[in-house]
Amino acid sequence: MGKFMVNIQLEGLDTETRMKLLPREQELVKELEQNGTIIETYIKLDMSGIYMVIIAADSDDVHSKLSILPYYPFMRIEIVSIRMVNHINQ
Repeated sequence: MGKFMVNIQLEGLDTETRMKLLPREQELVKELEQNGTIIETYIKLDMSGIYMVIIAADSDDVHSKLSILPYYPFMRIEIVSIRMVNHINQ
């Protein structure tokens, strides 16, 4: 398993649909956080999307894990494989 930085931009999601899907979206994101799939989440200031750090086997696995989310059909997703950098205190 590896870590992936995921840049999610929401497209074509009108406010009414967004609000209707929001409770289930939040519930499933919380489940993914609790089971260790999503380890960080950052909401973009303009509310157009989010950044996430996700644990997955590969890019296809990232899509598979996110596909359970109600917002998934509206997501344009960019995925970058990342690793932790250990800093040495001087």
